[in-house]
Amino acid sequence: MAADDELARDLAARAGGLLVELRAAGGDPAGLRDGGDRLSHDFLTSELARHRPADAVLSEEGRDDPRRLAADRVWIVDPLDGTREFGEAGRTDWAVHVALWERGRLAAGAVALPARGEVLSTADASVLRAGRPAPPDRGPAAGPHPGGTGKALRLVVSRTRAPELLTRVAAALDADLVPLGSAGAKAAAVVRGDVDAYLHDGGQYEWDSAAPVAVARAAGLHACRLDGSDLEYNQASPWLPDILICPVGIAGILIEAVAVARGAESK
Repeated sequence: MAADDELARDLAARAGGLLVELRAAGGDPAGLRDGGDRLSHDFLTSELARHRPADAVLSEEGRDDPRRLAADRVWIVDPLDGTREFGEAGRTDWAVHVALWERGRLAAGAVALPARGEVLSTADASVLRAGRPAPPDRGPAAGPHPGGTGKALRLVVSRTRAPELLTRVAAALDADLVPLGSAGAKAAAVVRGDVDAYLHDGGQYEWDSAAPVAVARAAGLHACRLDGSDLEYNQASPWLPDILICPVGIAGILIEAVAVARGAESK
């Protein structure tokens, strides 16, 4: 039997392949989005039922079964993260998320970026860590970047609903905001070192971040709420208000900047 992280990687990749084929066949954007959601959800849930029949599943496209709250193992999946981008020709910032929550922690995860031919997985933790650039230097700053590189910090944010809070954070840190689509694509950009951090304050669901957080942590990154508290999964309400993914070395700087920005908003 395949290990959990290998199964997550395989299922995310295979679901992504089905979505690429569907997209290549063409159609109107609304039809593609609806068809993609259904196709990937049906594939993932049927394969999880076949390979892990005793486990619970929480999927964006499925009915929430409250029995998952008493389960020891829950697969948290987003069959098509970035549905908007999937329906837009040429965009690559959409993803498939497959994660396993086990007894209070994220035990495995995979984020497939099918349009890029890429899968990031906890099964490949050593590869993820080896591929990451060196963490920012924590010495005296030589410029606006908290790491002292002299380059502006790059914060990836929602391309459609970047909140005012993050505009304030970027202004305080003299940082650049980089808009991108799905949460998986944003987390992957941090893992690859294309950007320095992913901040989101507009609220999202567990399936939006479970797999990205599992992968980010496997890559040696820090992941938490914007106030520094823990991200908790398999909760009665799957809603998560905010998230931060970044290198450990700049987490404190970003959390402090968020706190200051929130204080300014409340005045």
